[in-house]
Amino acid sequence: MKKYELISEEIRKRIGTAYYPEDQPIPDENSLAAEFQCSRMTMKRALDLLVAEGLLFRKRGHGTFIVKAALNQGAINVSGHENKGFTKVMADKNVTTQIIHFDVHFPSEEVAAHLSIDSTTPVYDIIRLRLVDEEPYVLEKTFMPVNLIKGIDEEVLLGSIYGYISNQLHLKIAGAHKKIRAAKSDQLDQQYLGCDPTDPVLEVEQVAYLNAGQPFEYSFSHHRYDKFDFSTVEITKTGR
Repeated sequence: MKKYELISEEIRKRIGTAYYPEDQPIPDENSLAAEFQCSRMTMKRALDLLVAEGLLFRKRGHGTFIVKAALNQGAINVSGHENKGFTKVMADKNVTTQIIHFDVHFPSEEVAAHLSIDSTTPVYDIIRLRLVDEEPYVLEKTFMPVNLIKGIDEEVLLGSIYGYISNQLHLKIAGAHKKIRAAKSDQLDQQYLGCDPTDPVLEVEQVAYLNAGQPFEYSFSHHRYDKFDFSTVEITKTGR
């Protein structure tokens, strides 16, 4: 295992054991490099790895912070190459979109915390129904900071938001932090996904990050229970 990986593993353990206060930045790169007796570049690579995993985020001019959502149990970290967006995942299918709600407003305290913004930063408030071969699959409720993801309009919403971010805004999506749970279908699920009141849905709560560590999306996706399979592969790393 390379030195930056060993360092990231140690910091990962510290995050999990609340070694660093969750409401304050962790020590800066120079201080950590001195502590771990490595170069600043090695320390940067170690922290970059944790940013991509969704455990840390960088706030320009303020330092590097722990993602509070990452401290909760039952979460899954997804690296950037896996975090493709629904349209790309279903690339071999005919994916269409119905816009149910689109607005811009100031965020709630919860949304602002997950996006690492203050309550005076406007966010997009989006609800979309995603259909595959004209059949409803996913109901998405999404919040994004307007100042970070600029120019979203109806044309963007009818296509791939992730494609727009990558190809038009030229921003790199680094990864996401997901929590997956079973939930009861609500009124919107019943109206747009065709769920019965007794049907469960699979809810995916997600905070997605750009490569510099900024959260750009806080979302909830409700998947029909009969249209969604989730699989994961666990890889255990062992040192030599």
